[in-house]
Amino acid sequence: MLRQTFERDLRRLQDEVLALGNMVERALAESVEALKRRDLVAARRIIADDSKINAKRFTIEGEVLVLIATQQPMASDLRVLAAILETVTELERIGDYAKGISRISEMIGDAPLLKPLVDVPRMSAKALDMLHRALDAFVRQDVEAARAIPKEDDEVDALYNQVYRELLTYIIEDPSRMEQANQLLWVAHNLERAADRVTNICERVVFTVTGEMTEMDTTDTEEGIAGV
Repeated sequence: MLRQTFERDLRRLQDEVLALGNMVERALAESVEALKRRDLVAARRIIADDSKINAKRFTIEGEVLVLIATQQPMASDLRVLAAILETVTELERIGDYAKGISRISEMIGDAPLLKPLVDVPRMSAKALDMLHRALDAFVRQDVEAARAIPKEDDEVDALYNQVYRELLTYIIEDPSRMEQANQLLWVAHNLERAADRVTNICERVVFTVTGEMTEMDTTDTEEGIAGV
């Protein structure tokens, strides 16, 4: 009976992780769309709703600790629970990147963008696709998928470099554009960091199934504007 109760509670926790993942996916997608449309109302809503993402993370963490304390999980179960704790932390940080992008929308205000956004939405779409599949791999304990997804991070990095080069040309042509160019670069940087967080989730999937903690190759850069 105890085992059946534990497995039921574990499935519920995994569902809660997916629910948090859905909240984060929506926030990240909408933050880029709000910037693209210059929708300050949407940007401010995303900033306000970040507290819901934080609360969801802390609730899941609390439930994991209760489960550890009351259900006497086996070693393999502990790996799953540890992976849940790490995954919700990564998701919360991606939510912070969405909030950071929305903060940048506020900073830019109603000023026109230097140019229509092209590569930034591409970065967002790729990072979101990676995140969605990583969460699916987490629930299905799909090691093969978890090992394959981080390889796609190179596509996000390439787009980031393209955004960097393009914005640099705008600054060279007109130094007065530096402030907004720098702000848009931080948007791209946050998206690049979000994709790196997806790699961390994939590492946890591999750890859960195999017990091996290996660092998957990905270019690590400094933190983006997450909670500015």
